[in-house]
Amino acid sequence: MGIAAWGNALHTGEKSYGIVRHRRSWFLVSGLLLALAVGLLVGKGVNLGLAFRGGSQFTIENLQDPSTQPAIDVATDLVPGSIPTVKVIGNDTIRAEYGIINIDDNPGLVDDIKEALADAYDVPVDTVSSEVIGPTWGADVSSKALKGLIIFILLVTVVMTVYFHAWRMAAAALIALVHDLVFTVGIYAGVGFEITPASVIGFLTILGYSLYDTVVVFDKVRENTANVTTQGRYTYGELANLAVNQTLVRSLNTSIVALLPVSAILYIGAYFLGAGTLKDISLALFVGMAVGTYSSIFVATPAEVALREREPRIKAHTKAVLDARAGASPEGKVGDDFRVGALKKGQHKGVAAQPKRKRRS
Repeated sequence: MGIAAWGNALHTGEKSYGIVRHRRSWFLVSGLLLALAVGLLVGKGVNLGLAFRGGSQFTIENLQDPSTQPAIDVATDLVPGSIPTVKVIGNDTIRAEYGIINIDDNPGLVDDIKEALADAYDVPVDTVSSEVIGPTWGADVSSKALKGLIIFILLVTVVMTVYFHAWRMAAAALIALVHDLVFTVGIYAGVGFEITPASVIGFLTILGYSLYDTVVVFDKVRENTANVTTQGRYTYGELANLAVNQTLVRSLNTSIVALLPVSAILYIGAYFLGAGTLKDISLALFVGMAVGTYSSIFVATPAEVALREREPRIKAHTKAVLDARAGASPEGKVGDDFRVGALKKGQHKGVAAQPKRKRRS
């Protein structure tokens, strides 16, 4: 079966995967992923970038011999007591971090370090760039990043509730967003990449991507379940599962198209250019888009159904449908022998065709 035929079969209901029916399995998988991410966060912790923790950073470019020892020697002479971190970036660049330096007592210290690095590497002083961030400014950046994330989540809650007129959909979308964010930050802790302002931008971007994917699925759920209690053929969960299957191909295609260029940027930025900004933002995008696609299919809608089926009206309707099926089944079995069939032409929106039953041999 080709992709087009497969997608058409999923859309009409001729082929269906029981994603919602097996939601406990997906919740278990997500729980294990989150436990792994939290374990990495607690065990290794996040590697905060210079903008968040404060400190001094010097970059020397166009080097013939990018050795780290001269930069370490400069720190020993001019910044005693510091623990320098010196990295080779690409093939001709050195990045040296000397921690927080006191420029109030010695305003010319930064210029002295730049001149010493230029002499140590025998390069013009204008090839040495510096960035000095105090601890107060770094704490302020961290506070604003956290506030931005909280405001984003609050706005998402309000918009989702107003758009769908259902707080349960908003709650399920937030569960998926938190799932994506915790897992992505856990991956950062695991691989040791720095969390920089570029990383925060990447986090907000993948939250928006995940939310977009979830909204597309929820739109289909709302369409399929608009008149769920006026018919007695399908439960709310079955029609929601049909919506997930109908949007499955779109979600996969969108994710693959988006992940290909992001993976190229991540590979080139991390292994060839050593560019911090490219590496930081592309890792967030790559991991976030992949886990966001997973959560929109296997977390958001199953969570919404789990919340919706606690509603008395939906709970009573589900029981009535299953009781009717049990009475119609010679063996009294419910569930596996019933699936959403192909939608008939002209059929009322939100109500699928009569389910097919397997023949008993």
